[in-house]
Amino acid sequence: MKKKAVIFSLFFGIIMLTSLAAGALLQNKPLESENSETTITNTPADNFPDEQRAQFCGSGIPKSTPFVKEYSIPTACTNPLAIVADYQGNVWFAQTNTGKLAKFDPISESFTEFDNPLWPKNGRSMIWGMDYSPDGSLWFTDESYDSIWKFSIEDKKYQRIAYPSEGNALPQKIKVEGSQIIINDFSGNKITFLDPTQTDNALKYLNLPSPVPGSVTSAFAVDTQNNLWYTNWILEKGGVLVKFDQDGYRNSLSKAKGNSIPDTDYIKIFQLPAELLTPNGLAIYDDGMIWIADTSSSTIFNFDPTSETFTPYVTSTPKLSTYGNLTGVIKSPISRPYWIAINPDNNLVFNEQTANSIGIMNPKSESLVEYLIPSKNPSWGDCLDTSDCGVAQIFDFTMHGDKIWFTEWVENNIGVIDTSIPIPFEIQLDSNSISLAAGESKQIFFVISPKQSVTDVSLVLSDSSNFLNLTSNESTPFTLDADSSKTVNVTISASSEILPGTYKVLVGAQIEDISSSKFVTVTILP
Repeated sequence: MKKKAVIFSLFFGIIMLTSLAAGALLQNKPLESENSETTITNTPADNFPDEQRAQFCGSGIPKSTPFVKEYSIPTACTNPLAIVADYQGNVWFAQTNTGKLAKFDPISESFTEFDNPLWPKNGRSMIWGMDYSPDGSLWFTDESYDSIWKFSIEDKKYQRIAYPSEGNALPQKIKVEGSQIIINDFSGNKITFLDPTQTDNALKYLNLPSPVPGSVTSAFAVDTQNNLWYTNWILEKGGVLVKFDQDGYRNSLSKAKGNSIPDTDYIKIFQLPAELLTPNGLAIYDDGMIWIADTSSSTIFNFDPTSETFTPYVTSTPKLSTYGNLTGVIKSPISRPYWIAINPDNNLVFNEQTANSIGIMNPKSESLVEYLIPSKNPSWGDCLDTSDCGVAQIFDFTMHGDKIWFTEWVENNIGVIDTSIPIPFEIQLDSNSISLAAGESKQIFFVISPKQSVTDVSLVLSDSSNFLNLTSNESTPFTLDADSSKTVNVTISASSEILPGTYKVLVGAQIEDISSSKFVTVTILP
């Protein structure tokens, strides 16, 4: 067994609700019971025994809400993963279970799937990363076969390029950045820079080794000064945020030898906070702030490069319909933010994997809107026989205009959120900040102003610290008429053990399809 399969299965296990099945899939060995049967359908579903097809191939038909529309992929059980939009607005996605790329035309609402004759028969691979190149090609990663692939949209031809590794690679995210392609090697513990102009397998590349031995290398982004930022971390032990001065290094490139970038002054390391355990997604805002998604919690973190401080921002608590909890085993459900990006409106977008949601945060107004995805697969939650329960495993998304497109890995769908549709209510705070001493409690209030009549409204009261508590005496759920508003009182209490500092708490309201909230800054006095 490859070391990368072991490392990645361990990682994948902590973010999946059913880790054994997921780990087996990644190692190309579906779990089967002694009595399992496989009905031949001549589709990719044949890679799974009958008893697992609802779990991996889809549990129902596509669904819609006022904000979200889903589309079923014509081929069964493709396990769609990486997704990107081209300049014309066409949506392209990769299929874990076939090695194919597919195109969705939003105007005709039609799919076109492109056979990959170079793909191994019955092969499966988690294709985590894909990007569109201005020359009209698509680049994507392939972790099972240590490969980088190029697909020419004009010629409809695939090219496979062996990824430079020493037997421990897992090429994950990929980004076309100007005259180079950047890839994070998750288990190979490095960043790789490729020359996209190559026409054969004589690969031109540079490797940036991780400064942390034994760690994994996760997603990355480039700031306005062309610095590359990425994370290195060790499972359940934390890690570091790394800043690499590309220009400074390249200016002295003639002094380096070989394909390995030396450990020099061009790398700066920032220790991640102890509570940030799984820093996957990373994005850079226009003010230079770094945003990191923590898949081990319900939190995204802001990093200020000037003050070198981290600030956590919490999401809303996952809705009961996403995790079920029919056996009571899930004591503290978390949303697990995964990847994070900046949309054309200059807002943060991130997927909340186990909340079956996609969040949009405006860092300037410190407001958060979360869209619940309607399809739910009960095999990935504590759902027993409940059908409207579970998660669709939304692992990737892309933006084009006011649309957010995403894949549903275990429902065989793609979907789209239309962010131009007005949300049905707004939140106004009486104050966006409060100061407390340790052990003290204070009350704030916010107003819910509906734009239309809304029913089954509940509250969002979330905090990012075990030493803060938010409560309200408001009875939920409640109904609001279009011409009425509601004032909600909230008590914020600080534990006597809380440390001085700045904290962010989240207050707002939600209905089944959407939530709207705002952050309140809580300053704990010395």
